[in-house]
Amino acid sequence: MAAAMSPLAAANQKMTNFRWTICALLFLATTVNYMDRQVLSLTWKEFISPEFHWTDANYGLITAVFSIVYAVANLLAGRFIDWMGTKKGYLWAIGVWSAGACLHAACGWATEVTLGLHNAHELLDAAGTMAVTIATVSVYFFLGARTILALGEAGNFPAAIKVTAEYFPKRDRAYATSIFNAGSAVGALIAPFTIGPLAKFFQSIGWGNGWEMAFIVIGALGFIWMGFWLFLYKEPAKNPHVNAAELAYIEQDNDTPDETPTQKAEIEDSETATIPFFKCFKYPQTWAVFVGKFMTDGVWWFFLFWTPAYITDVFKLSTSSGEGMLMIFVLYLITMLSIYGGKLPTIFIDRAAQKGININPYAARMRAMLIFAVFPLLALLAQPLSSVSPWLPIIIIGIAGAAHQSWSANIYSVVGDMFPKSTIATIIGIGGMAGGLGSFLINYFSGILFDYSAQVNLSFMSFTGKPAGYFIVFCICGVAYLIGWLIMILLVPRYKKVIP
Repeated sequence: MAAAMSPLAAANQKMTNFRWTICALLFLATTVNYMDRQVLSLTWKEFISPEFHWTDANYGLITAVFSIVYAVANLLAGRFIDWMGTKKGYLWAIGVWSAGACLHAACGWATEVTLGLHNAHELLDAAGTMAVTIATVSVYFFLGARTILALGEAGNFPAAIKVTAEYFPKRDRAYATSIFNAGSAVGALIAPFTIGPLAKFFQSIGWGNGWEMAFIVIGALGFIWMGFWLFLYKEPAKNPHVNAAELAYIEQDNDTPDETPTQKAEIEDSETATIPFFKCFKYPQTWAVFVGKFMTDGVWWFFLFWTPAYITDVFKLSTSSGEGMLMIFVLYLITMLSIYGGKLPTIFIDRAAQKGININPYAARMRAMLIFAVFPLLALLAQPLSSVSPWLPIIIIGIAGAAHQSWSANIYSVVGDMFPKSTIATIIGIGGMAGGLGSFLINYFSGILFDYSAQVNLSFMSFTGKPAGYFIVFCICGVAYLIGWLIMILLVPRYKKVIP
């Protein structure tokens, strides 16, 4: 075992780097997670909406319910991961969400059986009251599948952040988090080039209306990941792939020279002491994470769920067309810049150290997050610049998305800085709940707003109809991060470790 070697021998031993293999697994899980989410947003306008006669409000309701279930499930998932442990907890999470993803494929069949119809052609040809009935019934079935997907996906980030705290010292956590969190951008990057073509291919060979097999193929990827996780993951001290030198590096925070023996003992005890769930809410640190996630997660989810519809509604481009797919690809390619966002706090710490100044990770992260909070202000220009070129709002949304992912990587790491390892998944779950609530609000009311904008030809700042509706939401997205940062810094102006 790695832990059996003496400290002197560990110092002279060449360090293994298995922690990055674990980070790669977290990256792949997050990639699959976001691909599963994207199947619906990339198929509903072109394939699903004509078959089930959905409106924007129908789709908005489905995304909103997904968000609220995800929010509530985060509370349970965080506690579940802390109780079950990362290995078993992660397996359960990805198994449930993969099953939920595949179940979407049965929604068309279930609608036909419920209404006594025989095939998709009868769904497509329906009109009047029957069309409304089909829309209503199909929405309920999709809500059921989406609920299962949300229950499982809620476990991804609590588990991944807990694993990061187990396998990385504080100085590297934001960077490791930004790497695996980039899986959300990669998943969204791959999605337009796989999901639309998959749906078209299976539609062309007569396998349903095509979209069903897209859900099944993408959903099955999670089950493959489970096999790798089952055989590769163990706690660092018990993992035969982690030698003593790497273990010493991982556990470097256990030996901080500027702490007294009494402080060290208190912190060591706190790492294993579990904070009762409701007691978590008495700490301002919890509320800082809550507000930071509530104000900003909905922005990312709005971009994720509605950008394909935005491209279709405003620019009249199908997301399975060449230009439509390229737009989605470029957007999420830009968000990949977020990998460097997690490195920024480490750069601040290292540069300060060269000058003999000690900056704690929390202060460095908040400084970085302020920078990331400024970039989404560009979203205020997205709709006005759309008249110049449809590519300009796409590039702006990509920049805002990169800023969000950088912000997200750091706010996750703030939890690891301030809370004991025994409670990290719980706090991440509380933050996830807050983010889900914010996402529910923005997605639900966006769907209503876009239908209303089209019906009354709404006018806002020289734009009319749906473009006016999108402009309103872009303005909300633009200012959300600065407001969130200000509230966070007011709640926790300086670093303070939570000691139960």
